[in-house]
Amino acid sequence: MQVKNCKKCGRLYNYVLGESICPECLKEIEDKFQEVKKYIRDNGNASMEQICEACDVETGQVQQWIRQERLQFSAGSPVAVNCEKCGTRIMGGRFCARCRDEMARSLNQAMGLGGVMTEAPKSQRDNSNRMRFLDNK
Repeated sequence: MQVKNCKKCGRLYNYVLGESICPECLKEIEDKFQEVKKYIRDNGNASMEQICEACDVETGQVQQWIRQERLQFSAGSPVAVNCEKCGTRIMGGRFCARCRDEMARSLNQAMGLGGVMTEAPKSQRDNSNRMRFLDNK
């Protein structure tokens, strides 16, 4: 276990995994997330500015939740983020569908897979590593 200073408040805490934020600050952020989520549920057509002002939260934090897909908005909502690759407006995540597909194709080509991987037919599967049972005679 490692001791770190919290990026948000500066307190020392036992760092285990993830972001460098202490448990108290993580709880505050989670409470704020629940508040924002409830506000959006009650005010579906609210803009980013209205959400941030009503819930006293920074725009960057709301955008982070959208990119993490913790918050998603309907197609008619004025709230969206830009695809990190091409800049297209998206309702959630980091990349638009076109860029995700393009990156997946590029990765498959780089790995020499060519197309989409499919499961081999049962007759072609390698059975050498399967568990065997011995008869007790």
